[in-house]
Amino acid sequence: MKKWDLYFLRLAREVSKNSKCLSRKIGAVLVRDKAVISTGYNGAPRKAKNCNERTVDFYKNLDYHFGGKACYKVEETEIDVCPRRMFNYKSGQGLHLCQAGHAERNALIQAARSGVSTLGSTLYCYCPLPCKECMIEIINAGVSRLVFLEGADYDGYSRVLLEESDIIIKRINGEAL
Repeated sequence: MKKWDLYFLRLAREVSKNSKCLSRKIGAVLVRDKAVISTGYNGAPRKAKNCNERTVDFYKNLDYHFGGKACYKVEETEIDVCPRRMFNYKSGQGLHLCQAGHAERNALIQAARSGVSTLGSTLYCYCPLPCKECMIEIINAGVSRLVFLEGADYDGYSRVLLEESDIIIKRINGEAL
């Protein structure tokens, strides 16, 4: 195992601590020539409120407008759990209630915002294999190497896309960090 891989994956773990997400804390570090070119963590868009800063009534109305049905009555006025959990959505469902951008996307967007090319870079993700939507963007951004944690794939399609790409992958056991 390369010591640089551990170093940058540990850095991605530190970046993940900036996330205000009540469900998952994920961080990503984009690197070229052993230098960080961008970082990202999952969270709300710039200047938007985090989910824990919104009210329960906001989510009840949002769920209603999107055609969902509250699975149980929520009495609290402050959010201390992921809003999707308030409506008993399973992991990966009820995403219309989530305004968080994924860490991988945010790292790519931050590089673009700064005018930094991602072509030929390595993306370190403090999570298992990224989701299909992020994988599409990772491939299209020209990332040549992807380092992430061992664990169950979020979805099967991201694996298919990865196998059809020429991205080099490295899975790292989280206990090594």
